[in-house]
Amino acid sequence: MTIAEIKQQLTLSTVLQHYGLKPDKHLRLHCPFHDDKTPSLQVYYKTHTCYCFSSNCKTHGKALDVIDFVMYKEGCSKHEAIEKCKELTGDISPIVLTFSRPGISILGNMFTYFKNGVHNSKPAREYLTSRGLDHTLLEIGYNAGQFHHGVRKDEELIKSCLSLGLLSEHDRKSKTGETAYRPFAKYSLVFALRDRSGQVSGFYFRSTVNDDDQKHFYLKNRQGLYPGYPAPETERLILTEAIIDAATLLQQPAITKDYNVLSCYGTNGFTKEHQQAVKSLRGLKEIIFAFDGDDAGNKAAAKYAAALREELPHIVISTLCLPAGEDVNSIALSHEPGIFVHLLSERKGFFLYTPPCTSLDGAHETSFSSEKIIPEPGTVATEKGPPLGVLDTGNPYKLSYITAYASYYIQGGISKGLDSMRVTLVVERKDNSQKSRNKLDLYEDKQVEKVSREVSEKLLLDKSLLEGDLYRLTDLLDEYREEDLIKPGGDNGAVTGVYPLTLQERTTAEGFLKASDLIKRLNDLLGQAGIVGEETNRLFLLLIAISYKMPETLHALIQGSSGSGKTRLLKQISDCIPQEKVTKLTRVSDKVLYNYPEHYFINRLLCLEDIDGLSEEAEFAFRELQSNGELNSATSIKLDNGQITSGQKTVKGPIASLACTTRGEIYEDNMSRVFLLAVDESAEQTGRIISYQNNKASGEIDSRKEQDTKHVIQNLVRCLQPYQVVNPYANKLHLPPGAHKIRRLNDLFLNFVKMITLVHQYQRKKDSKGRLITEISDLEMAVDIMFDSIVLKVDELDGSLRQFFEQLKCWLHKEYSENYKTAAFSLREVRQGLRCSKMQVFRCFNDLSRLEYVRQQGGHANRGFTYQVIYWDNYEALRARVKQHLQEQSICLKMLHQPPLCYTSETPAKRQNPLP
Repeated sequence: MTIAEIKQQLTLSTVLQHYGLKPDKHLRLHCPFHDDKTPSLQVYYKTHTCYCFSSNCKTHGKALDVIDFVMYKEGCSKHEAIEKCKELTGDISPIVLTFSRPGISILGNMFTYFKNGVHNSKPAREYLTSRGLDHTLLEIGYNAGQFHHGVRKDEELIKSCLSLGLLSEHDRKSKTGETAYRPFAKYSLVFALRDRSGQVSGFYFRSTVNDDDQKHFYLKNRQGLYPGYPAPETERLILTEAIIDAATLLQQPAITKDYNVLSCYGTNGFTKEHQQAVKSLRGLKEIIFAFDGDDAGNKAAAKYAAALREELPHIVISTLCLPAGEDVNSIALSHEPGIFVHLLSERKGFFLYTPPCTSLDGAHETSFSSEKIIPEPGTVATEKGPPLGVLDTGNPYKLSYITAYASYYIQGGISKGLDSMRVTLVVERKDNSQKSRNKLDLYEDKQVEKVSREVSEKLLLDKSLLEGDLYRLTDLLDEYREEDLIKPGGDNGAVTGVYPLTLQERTTAEGFLKASDLIKRLNDLLGQAGIVGEETNRLFLLLIAISYKMPETLHALIQGSSGSGKTRLLKQISDCIPQEKVTKLTRVSDKVLYNYPEHYFINRLLCLEDIDGLSEEAEFAFRELQSNGELNSATSIKLDNGQITSGQKTVKGPIASLACTTRGEIYEDNMSRVFLLAVDESAEQTGRIISYQNNKASGEIDSRKEQDTKHVIQNLVRCLQPYQVVNPYANKLHLPPGAHKIRRLNDLFLNFVKMITLVHQYQRKKDSKGRLITEISDLEMAVDIMFDSIVLKVDELDGSLRQFFEQLKCWLHKEYSENYKTAAFSLREVRQGLRCSKMQVFRCFNDLSRLEYVRQQGGHANRGFTYQVIYWDNYEALRARVKQHLQEQSICLKMLHQPPLCYTSETPAKRQNPLP
């Protein structure tokens, strides 16, 4: 860029504005180069020079151009001033220090002349003010029709002006006899059209005196774009219908920082030059039409949008919805500057559904019709597509709601509390699969409005449509949650639907349940499902788990040392129960059970992997849910008016439960409510487990067959109906009187007998009320299955401690033969002999010492203590005594041909009861 080009392109107005200087109405300034109390610096916009009339000024006697002004203002050299002026012009090419160069565009010189005309013409400035245009921010000129007087003696210049159309010959001669010339587009604003290099290549004239007839003028062979070719890195481009509309947007920094602006030349003025310029933008993502809000503007925008769609299919094309009869400039005159940021945030995609535009004051107006109309909710968008406007709840962890232009997904389901609707929302635009992810509470209108605005800006969708969809989605989610909570077992996230059995599955399950040896076959299935050993315990636990179907449910507590396999046993049994009715928890906080939905736990199996980790508050809640089948808690509730009041929270059961523990002794209230089972920790069971692990690792055991077997057992459970059961032998069979908490144990035993009868419902008779009648064989099976649990209730040692003590006695008998009852031994010898861990031996000996089964005999703390067994109970005799007690009662029952409570016509009305 030469010095002449700098002076041509950099106006004095730009330099003064850069330094924050503004002349008064007489174009005078306080001189910045000396202490000036009265304005003495005169500004000449026509020549882009200034002159200080004060003799005290260092510039006195010099007319300063833009370079001189910068040099004195910055206090720098001429070269540095040239570099500074070059920066102000926006050019970073090397400076060429030459003061003249032939071939400078005449249009550039003419535009400089026209720009000076704005400063010298009060009518021009008044017109610009009436159109809301600031000539200090924009490059605007004014053609007063006088420029031809200055070029009259330059024949070459006259020829150039004539060829460009800036001048035309007058019909009359001048007074001197010379040829007279008529200026083009007199009394008009002038806007420069620039080519790809940024040089002025054409003009657009807008008449300031004629708004009715011809008011738009272009030079011959129109070339160039306004305000110029878009920058190559442009991502979002706004196309306006008129140049004044583009100039209006260029004045707003909020628009220019995020968007580039390009003007068309009317409704038919999107030229090939425009198309080539747009197609050359490699980073372009969106084209936004800002045409007038009339029929001509809407049709032109639709026509050009369709053409661009074919040329640039990957580009998003949208439009500003302007009120009817309005354009960009007229809206700027009647609204605050922020109106365009608002309109851009609510722009609509051309190839998406767009409702009729409304005026900015809310009045309904008519807009162009779209290419795709949104279907009514419930209709199908495509032949194979999902229904629109309907909440899809097929996957409760990913609820979906589809519209014609966007898909909404609720990841992870919805919150349980009825006072909020916190969701993870994914919005996907259908035509290009762009996504937006947000976390929000749909009950908060401010959050919904904010998210709608952000998604609109990111996905280029209509904000009002997004907001309407979210409100509709909120209503649908409300209905879904209410229906889910009303259903027993509904849990807002867990699988709660009823599993439909096929005819073949139901026929197979019913045939299995009608088999004569049902209990044995069921136990075999459990073995095939991957439960190794534990033949009695696994069957016992399964029957307890199935009791979730009954009004009187059962509960089991599995005892065992760490690593004994109790948790795996619990998991394997729970996998055999229909998963829609199972809740497995690893950890339970203090009040979590109180916060479940009211009907969540009704007829459900609750599995706790480790009850030892429960706090006292959580244990109490769990215990009450087992016994009472209901939790009631008083809580504080905040009303709509902000007042805090009291309320009641209820969680209903009943539940069946399975839990594990490593503790030998549990809180007495907990133990009395459950069946106690001790995991088999014998060496034989260890061998079976290792053999199973080896066979599975070698591929001899098929895991898929195990899963299929579990599925078969689940179908068997689904086929069982919760019939009422009547036990005519209830008062004929009595448990050992020495059992712990005999009252509760007796109730547990009777309910377990009912479970045996229930499992055999396809083989048992019913009374006149439709109740299943228990048979003697049901009592015998119940006694056989829960015999070990009854013994544990009689025995004062818990299951794992009893197993340890029996192993200890066998080891002593083997090691010390005849003197085993008086033998003294150390804990190290016990660890090595029984192959137990240090912690297990230490814990068991503490318990046995406290119960006075062993005592410390001698030794020293440094060398170790020795112990001796002081109480040799006969555990086998205890088991035999309990067994005999139950068998004698069973034999008496078998002697009766008919149950005492079920009379027939042949049975005497009164009968001697042989049982004591």
